[in-house]
Amino acid sequence: MRILHTSDWHLGQHFMGKSREAEHQAFLDWLIERVQEQRIDALIIAGDIFDTGTPPSYARGLYSRFIVSLQNTHCRQLIVIGGNHDSVATLNESKELLACLNTFVVGGVSQDSREQVLVLNNAQGSPGAVICAIPFVRPRDVLESQAGETGEDKQQALQQAIAAHYQTIYSEAEKLAGERLPIIATGHLTTVGGQLSESVREIYIGTLAAFPVSAFPKAHYIALGHLHRPQVVAKQEHIRYSGSPIPLSFDEAGSDKQVIIVDFRENELNKIESVIVPVFRPLISLKGSMDSIDQQLAALASERANENEQPQAELNPWLEIEITTETYLHDLQSRVEQMVLAREELSSFELLRVRRKREKAAASLTVADQESLAELNVEDVFQQRLKQEELTDEQLQQLTGAFQEILEDVFAADKEHPMLAQHGQKDNA
Repeated sequence: MRILHTSDWHLGQHFMGKSREAEHQAFLDWLIERVQEQRIDALIIAGDIFDTGTPPSYARGLYSRFIVSLQNTHCRQLIVIGGNHDSVATLNESKELLACLNTFVVGGVSQDSREQVLVLNNAQGSPGAVICAIPFVRPRDVLESQAGETGEDKQQALQQAIAAHYQTIYSEAEKLAGERLPIIATGHLTTVGGQLSESVREIYIGTLAAFPVSAFPKAHYIALGHLHRPQVVAKQEHIRYSGSPIPLSFDEAGSDKQVIIVDFRENELNKIESVIVPVFRPLISLKGSMDSIDQQLAALASERANENEQPQAELNPWLEIEITTETYLHDLQSRVEQMVLAREELSSFELLRVRRKREKAAASLTVADQESLAELNVEDVFQQRLKQEELTDEQLQQLTGAFQEILEDVFAADKEHPMLAQHGQKDNA
């Protein structure tokens, strides 16, 4: 039995005013080729298929066309679980139709635990593994708030509730697996010790910082999503984040992106292999003083000039520049743009962001320092506001916890007020 594990596609992401459609299409085309080449029996997408709960039509099209294309490969089954960015309703609305295309969708926690368990078939069409399809678990799905609870009480209650949900689903899987089939579990959450990146949204602010590895069931392999950097969890080789297939922020650009292939033989985990995803569009971040940036641009231009030929599949590189200075420069943007344009070798580069970073941190945000609202989500804006206040750790925890509860109530109203939900997504883009 051969499984491919991927996650955090974020189809439809709007990145500093730019669409990621071309990069996502390139990745999906590449993935179809790998699935066929590697003779993959089942493909797992561990959450955050879309970037928002109301994805644009082109993102839905990418998703649908990929599922159709998968039918012409060796792959027998596709397992899609919901992430914190996904709308349960959006994913589940087509689950019955997609079931006819060998696609098993679990958008959110089900009332019937058996609906989150599936037997996966191998190349011979025989049972090869059992999967516990655990999506992003929203607090309201597994527990009720109690009056008088402290922040610590809420953390403990949510951790126990998620662990209990895992155990319930795992028990159902054991009934199907017996002694003859390996069990795979999924998840979309932060684990203790997981490395976050700039584009990862904290999903349990004020209630659960991270899920302990010891609370996972004893599955043969645990396919996780949410953290965008690929990583092994707590030195447990069988518990892994595949990471996002393309860099979703500039700070992710320095690390390789990957998908994970997992082999089972004689009902045991046999091999885990990381397959590097090509860079379809370079994201480059330069930081330093004006003189340093000028030198880095010169080095970058020289590097481009020395390349024998540019990879044909490469899209125009995107560039971010952060200037470190105490001096206010009213024409900073135009000066940096001229530095880039002056080098012919960088003519294909698109400068997406110029920022000024003070050498000494200021207590409040200035116009030159602050990010535009288009780059921030609701939680980011709130966290930026908190940074301007002198608060104790307890006050921070209370405020973030209360804010998260308000957000949960707002998002819970999506089904009743769809138009309001759409406006909320626009504001959150």
